Amino acid sequence: MGYLLLAGAIAAEVAGTTAMKYSEGFSRLWPSLLTLLGYVISFGLLAQTLKTLSVGTAYAIWSGVGTAAIATIGIVFLGEGMTLAKAAGIALIIVGVVVLNLGGAH
Repeated sequence: MGYLLLAGAIAAEVAGTTAMKYSEGFSRLWPSLLTLLGYVISFGLLAQTLKTLSVGTAYAIWSGVGTAAIATIGIVFLGEGMTLAKAAGIALIIVGVVVLNLGGAH
């Protein structure tokens, strides 16, 4: 159940960060409210995740997968460029998450 809550926390954080892009510096109401809602839900679910997963593992996965997802969204949907360094960074994040899980993410 912890990983399901963590997945929800990641999805909410990614949605909130994506909405932040459209808030234009928090000058647009609805994207700004969606950003706030995404982060409130994300932190709430992350807090519930910490009942069953260690804080280091949960936070590393939350931030790493969120970062990789946002970078990918930027490239695929928002017209941001893909460089070798960016691709390597995303790959390293994914490898790091896998290693954390193989190393006993309890």
